[in-house]
Amino acid sequence: MRQRTTRAGADGADCGVNIVHWLESLLPHLPHYGFVLVFAIVFLNNIGLPLPGETVLLGAGFVLGRVSGMLTEPMLEALLAGAVASFLGGICAFATGRRIDQDKLSKVHWLHLTPKRLDWAERFFRRHGAKTVFISRFIALFPPVAVNLLAGMTQMTWQNFLVFNLTGSVAFSCFYLALGHLAGNKWTLVVAWFSHVVG
Repeated sequence: MRQRTTRAGADGADCGVNIVHWLESLLPHLPHYGFVLVFAIVFLNNIGLPLPGETVLLGAGFVLGRVSGMLTEPMLEALLAGAVASFLGGICAFATGRRIDQDKLSKVHWLHLTPKRLDWAERFFRRHGAKTVFISRFIALFPPVAVNLLAGMTQMTWQNFLVFNLTGSVAFSCFYLALGHLAGNKWTLVVAWFSHVVG
């Protein structure tokens, strides 16, 4: 029995190591030019492509956290890339939202925006205003593009949208990069704890 639990602990540690290798293979040159990958995926995610924007920020922070325990130039580059990509993608979606109606948007099936959800979202935007653009980046109800499209459809002013889109984009990038960085920096402790729990 002891041998079996010890083996389970080893499997848990191996699993942790495999995750690290996967992340490092996903972002192999992040300290040098990985910010290009961060920018591309976050931007495309914010204009409607179903790509893992949050995941790439978490992965970037994780890998950089393992490389260095302090805020480095590559970390700042990844932060800037994520924030700018999110901001520009938000602008594209908002501008598109000002030119389309609910019928066209509901036909984009992967957004899962049924007429009922669209009506609810429009009422929510009108009630809570531009701050919704900021808050919604941390609520996984809709893809990022959907929120900005809906903001455009409700005819929110450009001035309000730009302010909350910028602050939301910066906060969004900071949060996910910092979370990934913390996990990467403390990964040895996490693996040791996980192995202890499993064992």
